[in-house]
Amino acid sequence: MTSSNAVQGAGQLETRGIEPVPENECNGHPLQLFWVWFAANISILGLPLGATLVAFRGLSIGQAIIVAILGAAGSFAVVGVISIAGRRGRAPSLTLSRAIFGVRGNIGPTIVSLMSRLGWETVNTTTAAFVLLSLCSILFSTPVEAKSAPGLTLLFIAIFVLMTLTVSGLGHATLLVIQKWATYIFGALNVVVGGFLIAHIDWAAVFNAAPAPMSAMIIGIGTMAAGTGIGWANAGADMSRYQHRSVTAGRLVASAAFGAGIPLVLLITLGGLLSVGNDHLASATDPIIAIRELLPTWMAVPYLITAFGGLLLSNNLSVYSAGLTTLTLGLKIKRVHAVIVDIVAIFAGSIYFMLIADSFYGPFITFISMLAVPITAWVGIFIVDLLHRHYYSAPDLMDVSPRSAYWYRGGIEWRALGAWALAIVLGYSFTTVATTPENVLFKGFLADSWFGHNGLGWIVTFVVAGGLYAVLGGARDRRPAAQEVVHAR
Repeated sequence: MTSSNAVQGAGQLETRGIEPVPENECNGHPLQLFWVWFAANISILGLPLGATLVAFRGLSIGQAIIVAILGAAGSFAVVGVISIAGRRGRAPSLTLSRAIFGVRGNIGPTIVSLMSRLGWETVNTTTAAFVLLSLCSILFSTPVEAKSAPGLTLLFIAIFVLMTLTVSGLGHATLLVIQKWATYIFGALNVVVGGFLIAHIDWAAVFNAAPAPMSAMIIGIGTMAAGTGIGWANAGADMSRYQHRSVTAGRLVASAAFGAGIPLVLLITLGGLLSVGNDHLASATDPIIAIRELLPTWMAVPYLITAFGGLLLSNNLSVYSAGLTTLTLGLKIKRVHAVIVDIVAIFAGSIYFMLIADSFYGPFITFISMLAVPITAWVGIFIVDLLHRHYYSAPDLMDVSPRSAYWYRGGIEWRALGAWALAIVLGYSFTTVATTPENVLFKGFLADSWFGHNGLGWIVTFVVAGGLYAVLGGARDRRPAAQEVVHAR
């Protein structure tokens, strides 16, 4: 991990790793974060999320919009709260987490975070390769099935990961610029594609749809939160660590909530509208192809380009965050090399799921969704700690030896780790894990309770983790010596 003595601009390699950013380099503003979160959530894959609300939960469009606002935009407000820690401590989320869990105790949350990031990146990469296969089949009549064209499949995976590597490898300043200007381009394409999709809406069915019970809305909010903001929560501070110290907490929260909320609410609403009286989109194994079938042939090319761009913008941010998370595990390598390690992992994973495995989306999305439980527990503890902790010791965040103030007992803050572990166990007790309705892999003993039946195990996890940590006295402001402090104003 190499420190930089000067601010890197767009197109220059960011040489800083996870070490806290010096105050003289912190000149960011909330609008930058707005575009980062907007770009990461402009993917056309938001449509199937809305489709499930209407087709499977029976929500009316009005209810689906409310659920989208509370579940998607609301969960990204949580991402904004985590961003406050980045402005205070000037370090990535999981690096700051060392102050809470201890330098060794933090390994568990860090591994979970990295698995989640790599999981979603594999989903993005695999889906993007399918998009390019479909595009190539239209233009050149090549096979659309991955296993029928292994050479093309490998090429398209490589194209996507190399494009991701270019932006994520260069780092923070380049990411800010690319995410902003690419949003204009792919945002405009999304509007065009959305305009054509509107022609398939059954407006009579929309206005005649009966509302679903409140329990269906509650389940929908949990589904939207788990599929959107919760998965990004542990990346909040990764981007905000460069924000100017004058930026208020409210503006950080708003930048995430509105930046991600605007595209997500619009896409989720459109997906819901398309699914009134028609569950094809919600039940499709390949949502990209399902949406393409709704469009005229000549619109398929811009649609697929739009889908590819949205996946790429999401992957850029995810891989950048994953590189920082990898360094937090203690690897003594440069940040760009950590990004390359992550790229190799998702390249290998995508090859396996496209060319070897018999199925992908069902089992893999289930696996990623399971990680939402430990991530939610981490978020609960992190936020409770954030309410009390206004100081982070920069030297001790980077010191993984017993000399660190964050060594605690044996390198572990047992109150935080214990609360995290107990909340995870309890959270899974309310959880049903299944790849299909018929193939149930695991069912917690409280899954049939009101909380479990209504998909509220994540709320129990959040409350128990944060509440127990607070009760045990873990949430208190530890103030190291003034010269070692990164001070939040």
